[in-house]
Amino acid sequence: MTKAKVGHRIKSFREKQNISLEDFSKRTGLSTDFLEAVEEKDKYPSLGPLLKIARALGVRLGTFLDDQVSKDPLIVRLSERQEELTMHSEKEEKASMKYFALGKGKSDRHMEPFFIQIEPSNDEHELTSHEGEEFIIVVSGQLEVVYGKETSIIEAGDSTYFNSVVPHSVAAYGNEKCEIYAVLYFPE
Repeated sequence: MTKAKVGHRIKSFREKQNISLEDFSKRTGLSTDFLEAVEEKDKYPSLGPLLKIARALGVRLGTFLDDQVSKDPLIVRLSERQEELTMHSEKEEKASMKYFALGKGKSDRHMEPFFIQIEPSNDEHELTSHEGEEFIIVVSGQLEVVYGKETSIIEAGDSTYFNSVVPHSVAAYGNEKCEIYAVLYFPE
C-alpha cells in the first residue's frame, strides 16, 4: 500500500466535507493558488498555513500525518524514521526543512513531536504565529530563533520553550545544516 502524501490527505478531507477550493480559501485566509500547491504539489512554506488548514477542516494537524493506527507506548526506531513533510523556501526550489514525525501512529496525542533537518538559506525568514507552545532542542549546528523583536542563536544541547502566539521563526544559522527536535502543542 502506498502512503498518501499530506497534500492528498488534505484534499481528501476537503472533498469529503464538500468544501470548494474557493470556500476553503475564505475559511483559511490562504489563496486558492497556495492551497492548490499544497494539495497537488505537496508544497508548504511553514507549519502556520497547515495549522490554518487543519482548523478550517476541524481536525488536528497530526491527522494529516496519521495512518489511523493508535499505539501505546509508541516507539519510533531511528532506522524506521520517515520524512513526512518538506517545507520549501519561497525563492528557492530546494527543500529548506525536512520534518520527521515522531508521534505518527498515536492518534490520541496532544503534542506533535518532530525531528527536523534545517538547511541554511539566504531567504528572509517569515515570522508565523499560532496558538500553542513549542519546545526545541538543538542536536547539531546552530539555530537562529526570532521571537517577537528578539533574536537568539542557540547551539547543540541548548533548548528553547516559547508561546507560539508571539510571531516567531527558526532557521539554520550560518552555512551549516541544523538538526533539532521540536515538540509542538496546539490546543483543541
